[in-house]
Amino acid sequence: MARPLSLDLRIRVAAALAEGSSVREAAKRFGVSVASAVRMGQLSRAGHGLAVRKIGGNRPPILLSLSDAFSARLAAKSDWTVRALAADLRADGIAVSHDTVWRFMRRQGLTFKKNAAGKRDRTAEPGAATDTLAPLSAPP
Repeated sequence: MARPLSLDLRIRVAAALAEGSSVREAAKRFGVSVASAVRMGQLSRAGHGLAVRKIGGNRPPILLSLSDAFSARLAAKSDWTVRALAADLRADGIAVSHDTVWRFMRRQGLTFKKNAAGKRDRTAEPGAATDTLAPLSAPP
C-alpha cells in the first residue's frame, strides 16, 4: 500500500512552486510524481493545509439506512429483478447500481433461486404468485 509523503517534503515542494519553479522541475528535484506536485501546489495556493489526510476507509452501505423501505418494496412485489429494483430506486432519487442492490440483498440473506434447468425453484401452483426472493438458508 502506498504511503503518504511526509509533511516536510510537501512543504518543500509547495515552497519551490511558490518561488516560481515549474511543476515538473519541482517533481524531479524532490523525487515525487508530477501529479503529486500539482496537488501540493493547488492545496498551497488555495490556502488549504498540506497535512496528510485519511487514506481509504469504509463507506457504509447506502441501502442500509433504507432497509425498511426496501423491505416494503419487496413485500409489495416479490418478483423484482435486481436491475428493475435498482431502476425503481433510482426513480425515487436513490443513486444505486444493480450491483449495489445485489450486494445489499446478499447481505440481508435474500437471493434469487433457480433450479438446474434455469427455471424458478419451487414453482407455485398455476395462477399463484411465485416467491422469487427466498432466504439463503431455506431448505430446497
